[in-house]
Amino acid sequence: MIPAAFEYKRAGSVDEALSLLREYGDDAKVLAGGHSLLPLMKLRLATPSVLVDVGRIGELSYISLDGNEVAIGALSRHRDLQTSELLISRVPILAHVAGLIGDPQVRHRGTIGGSLSHGDPASDLPAVILALGGTLVVRSAARGERRIEAGNFWRGFLETALEPDELLCEIRVPIPEGAFSYQKFNRRAQDWAIVGVAAQANHSVAVSLVNMAATPVRARAVEEALSQGASPADAASLAAVDLDPPSDINGSSEYRRHLATVLVRRSLEEILGG
Repeated sequence: MIPAAFEYKRAGSVDEALSLLREYGDDAKVLAGGHSLLPLMKLRLATPSVLVDVGRIGELSYISLDGNEVAIGALSRHRDLQTSELLISRVPILAHVAGLIGDPQVRHRGTIGGSLSHGDPASDLPAVILALGGTLVVRSAARGERRIEAGNFWRGFLETALEPDELLCEIRVPIPEGAFSYQKFNRRAQDWAIVGVAAQANHSVAVSLVNMAATPVRARAVEEALSQGASPADAASLAAVDLDPPSDINGSSEYRRHLATVLVRRSLEEILGG
């Protein structure tokens, strides 16, 4: 299908991008790698009158160490994350999961900022950033910079806390000290997860779920049970508590509940032992 007509604006810097977003407001959408936005436009589910292309803003592509955190520019591509020696050594779950996204073409073009800003609960990276306790740094021309904790960034299906004139510029994640596990069940390697689980051990164990709600979500009942000494199997039995996962062509809500229990148990056993 063919998208509705739109104007195309290429930004050469962050300041220029923010200026364009301030000028066009709700009528504009940000284009980075394009793997999330363009399919929606082709289906006429998104009909922006202006596309602001930020894909060539080099100042937003970096991965660096800053104290006890790693700072990641929003235009860092999945392949950059996958091959980053810094991430492999200090935040290995992020490098590992980036290597599981889509296929090589997607990983070479898709960006972490685009994935997080799109807000799809079936995406891999939002759940990982949530489990890591990350912070998203956004900017606007009118109000400057603000920082949003990952748990407050996703508001609903394809809905985030970003205002129309704001641009996600950086992702910051604390360096974890423990083991990790990422379990993903899908039909083909490049498909979206039917259900996924990101588990990161640090001072405690954080567990995030993929495609189990309208947003990426922490499995709080599992985490609480673990903190009280429950076994991995007993804690995993609580994976779907208070959740209403979607039903679609890939599986019913009940099927996803079962998958979540199985995958959480596998994750916990991998990092904690049986």
